[in-house]
Amino acid sequence: MAEVNEVVIARLGAKGDGVAEGAGEAIYVPFALPGERWRVGGDGAVRIADSDDRAAPVCRHFLQCGGCVAQHMSPALYREWKRGLVVEAFRHRGIVADVAPLVVVDAASRRRAFLGVERRGDAVIIGFREEGQHTLVDLAECPVLDPLIVAAVPGLRSLARRVMADRAGGRLVVTRLDRGLDVAFDNGRKDLSPHDKAEIAALARTLGLVRLVVAGELIVATGRSVVTLGGAEVEIEPGLFLQAVPQAERLLADMCLDALPKRAKTVADLFSGVGTLALPLARRAAVTAFDSDRRAIGALANAVRHAQGLKPVTAQVRDLFRDPLSARELAAFDAVVLDPPRAGAVQQAERLAKSKVPVVIAVSCSPATLARDTRLLIDGGYRMGTVTPIDQFLYSPHIEAVAVFRR
Repeated sequence: MAEVNEVVIARLGAKGDGVAEGAGEAIYVPFALPGERWRVGGDGAVRIADSDDRAAPVCRHFLQCGGCVAQHMSPALYREWKRGLVVEAFRHRGIVADVAPLVVVDAASRRRAFLGVERRGDAVIIGFREEGQHTLVDLAECPVLDPLIVAAVPGLRSLARRVMADRAGGRLVVTRLDRGLDVAFDNGRKDLSPHDKAEIAALARTLGLVRLVVAGELIVATGRSVVTLGGAEVEIEPGLFLQAVPQAERLLADMCLDALPKRAKTVADLFSGVGTLALPLARRAAVTAFDSDRRAIGALANAVRHAQGLKPVTAQVRDLFRDPLSARELAAFDAVVLDPPRAGAVQQAERLAKSKVPVVIAVSCSPATLARDTRLLIDGGYRMGTVTPIDQFLYSPHIEAVAVFRR
């Protein structure tokens, strides 16, 4: 039996765990807060003294559902912890960053959910995985998701009974678009008959779905699957990347626009996706957008053809990991927006560091890779301004950040 020790929590870790100092090593205690005393070892951990910063969870599923790790923190401690994730990432790279106060999005605003789904006869469970487990927590409420998604769960259970085989499990992706919900069952039946499909399509219409995809096959589309970005309607194919929260999406666009040089005429949007930032930027300057996803670039190009009031937008397919823009190519732009996936963009950052681009606006969902790429830009002669953390991943250990660099 493991030794039982009493510890005092010293700080919060990067994943929201409480951290105590043991005999030469850190002890991580889930859901513990700084200043609390815990008894750890044996069969688990027991709290024996509370922190004044302990708050009542806002959801009945907290401590079981793996979607949230931080509902037990007071608002002040939560903001300090989230902002601190960005501060510490830069400090790890030897950078003392001017990190602004945390910008927190509204509750019940997340428009995309990656849910687990399991069918056992007529019983269907839909929800997030229990923390550290494979067990699904059946979703009855969620303070993070858009209410339209939560309200649709009973209907999605009915759909699952039709589109999934008995004793099957898989993933369900639900996205709120401008005109309703887009739903995809990744592991649905591939043996649906025409009659099955007709009945399932009728049920999807009754539920008000904009689109239903089962095992990669389109079952029904009741209207255009679009989101509006920068005033332009963009057709969203299943699986295309979108920012998690529309409010955060608008904040990111506004920050990029504010950082543009007043006389900027040309902007490069690197890792543009469907045009989340390119389309708002095109209200001010000509934009060249690059992304490796052909479907995303196609959606952006199609949106531009039907939009009004934009400066010229050129959308190009290019793998910026294997073929980053050179310093010579970058010389054509007055500003560059760099919005890579979580892995960051070390290859492109190296080229930017050797360029003469006046302004680089970095948007990242990973403070660690943002700090790594920032080190390259600073060493290349850029000066970093204030870093703004945006909390669009409520109660999770994930955070968005924007940093502006000037020559």
